[in-house]
Amino acid sequence: MRRESPSVRIVRRIGDSPRLRGSLTGETCPDIFELSDGTFAVIGTEATEALDGSLPPDAARADYERIVVITRETLIRAKKDIPDL
Repeated sequence: MRRESPSVRIVRRIGDSPRLRGSLTGETCPDIFELSDGTFAVIGTEATEALDGSLPPDAARADYERIVVITRETLIRAKKDIPDL
């Protein structure tokens, strides 16, 4: 299901900012954000072409979806801000 709405906005960052993770130049800035509709947005390196063929048989990607890669550190540092429910 594709979700795009001009009324959806970023509510908060999940995890530490790129600067706190050591990015002083802004060149490496994977990030995770919670959106006002309860979904999440991820800034990462586009890797659809490289990884699409490696998806497990029970995974699928719509034409408008992309596979992005974030660093392990980005996700681990976000864990503290991700709700259990």
